[in-house]
Amino acid sequence: MGKIIFYEDRNFQGRYYEASSDCAELSSYLSRCHSCRVESGCFMLYDRSNYMGNQYFVRRGEYSDCSRFGMSDYIRSCRMIPPYRGPYRMRFYERDNFGGQMHELTDDCDSLTDRFRMSEFHSCNVMDGHWLMYEQPHYRGRMYYFRPGEYRNFRDMGWGPTMRFGSIRRIMDSC
Repeated sequence: MGKIIFYEDRNFQGRYYEASSDCAELSSYLSRCHSCRVESGCFMLYDRSNYMGNQYFVRRGEYSDCSRFGMSDYIRSCRMIPPYRGPYRMRFYERDNFGGQMHELTDDCDSLTDRFRMSEFHSCNVMDGHWLMYEQPHYRGRMYYFRPGEYRNFRDMGWGPTMRFGSIRRIMDSC
């Protein structure tokens, strides 16, 4: 499905660890991780263990210096994004537990404020597909990965009481 190789040092130097699935704690295999090579598939990289902290989307290619992502230290966990072919559908709500006003998306949205007059919401339900949400319009700023499932309260995910999103994009790469 997917394969990523993590290296302790920049420019693919030092000890390495190969992964083809999720890894909640890379320090079990490497003392640090400053570069990676994605041989196939797509992955989300996290700067904290257990899929927490800042998130970075990577696809097939070489990433010789992970500090270019803006990571303060280095990669600590990763999640493989499985290949998906099919419809995309997501609903997002202005309140926790799917309360309040609801909007539905089936395609990319480069500005939630322009399209829905809404940039803050508290819960969502991803029915189909894999999505990246960005803090700012036009797919800029911090990103957050959402796979199919119910997200009843963003506080439970360690993101604070509300999330401000500016744009949403489907992950359509042939991961």
